[in-house]
Amino acid sequence: MTVYFDNAATTPLDPEVLDAMLPFMRDYFGNPSSIHGHGRQARAAIENARKSIAHLINAAPAEIVFTSCGTEADNYAAFGSVRPLGLKHIITSRLEHHAVLHTTQALEKCGDAQLSYLRHDAQGRLDLAHLEELLATHPRTFVSLMHANNEIGNLNDIAAIGEICSRHDAVFHTDTVQTMGHYRHDVQQLKTHFLVGSAHKFHGPKGVGFLYRRSGQNLDALIHGGSQERNQRAGTENVYGIIGLAKALEIAYRDMAEHQRHIQGLKDRFIEKLQAEIEGVQFNGTSADTEHSLYTVLSVSLPPSSLNEMLLFNLDINHISVSGGSACTSGAQAGSHVLQALGADPDRGTIRFSMSKYNTVEEVDYAVEQLAKMYRKEPLKV
Repeated sequence: MTVYFDNAATTPLDPEVLDAMLPFMRDYFGNPSSIHGHGRQARAAIENARKSIAHLINAAPAEIVFTSCGTEADNYAAFGSVRPLGLKHIITSRLEHHAVLHTTQALEKCGDAQLSYLRHDAQGRLDLAHLEELLATHPRTFVSLMHANNEIGNLNDIAAIGEICSRHDAVFHTDTVQTMGHYRHDVQQLKTHFLVGSAHKFHGPKGVGFLYRRSGQNLDALIHGGSQERNQRAGTENVYGIIGLAKALEIAYRDMAEHQRHIQGLKDRFIEKLQAEIEGVQFNGTSADTEHSLYTVLSVSLPPSSLNEMLLFNLDINHISVSGGSACTSGAQAGSHVLQALGADPDRGTIRFSMSKYNTVEEVDYAVEQLAKMYRKEPLKV
């Protein structure tokens, strides 16, 4: 059996998405900036995709800007707003994806803004009272806090964060890469200025994403050289990627309730079987808390063992694809900045199981069985 449990990294392409993309790879090949019929066909398809995505998140089509990925969208929101709006302070957390951490650190290094990190507890839960304190002394701040953590699955209350930011006239950006297509987002209800989607996280193609930019937020372009995306993002559009992005999000919204029930069932089974089969197993962050974690991600903390050094390799030999991490840097393998921030035990091994609609109960059972065999054979560290 070959098992893929690394869906937080990327997901397999949905066949319906491929079917929607193929005509634009094969037949409708015009450059959407061209004024002739071939170009107009491509332009119309892009604008229909833009309208579809806007409708799903309750935005206006003009508020959707297509990008190459979620990382570019995060960069665009930060660099495009901090400098032109004269925002001299940034608030984020040490648990953010590097697309946000490295971007905000670059802005600080350039002298554009002072950077503050929000406090959190040992499980990675953000201290929103601290956010209030920081904003009270730093008006017109750029706040960037993710909806769900890609490593440990913690869900942040972005509705509450948006309300706090609104009271202090802060500009709020949230990285929703891990939750777009898995939860419904209504930007008329959320007081956020920017949120992000990346197609390959919800069974769309790689190489395409989008930034929702609330009307009235005038950003400096990140990429120059053309008038595409209303002069906001130069370069010939990835037409078939955009078609695939819109189709993938349509399918995700259409089938969301069914897929959520299925995937949550797999996660619950993982938790139950791991606790039964491996003595001393724990879970990082709020990963095992149904109410406060992303239903597609389970971050498993394994007992101290010499096996942990080759954990992913041994799972791969057994045809199980997962991601991992540790709280320290060992050799050439960099440790997880998220686990380090949580103060995780560096002797424990970590596996991130991330699930999709295509995974099965049988795959869960196989993965736990193979993992349990390894730990039964390997003496634990004392």
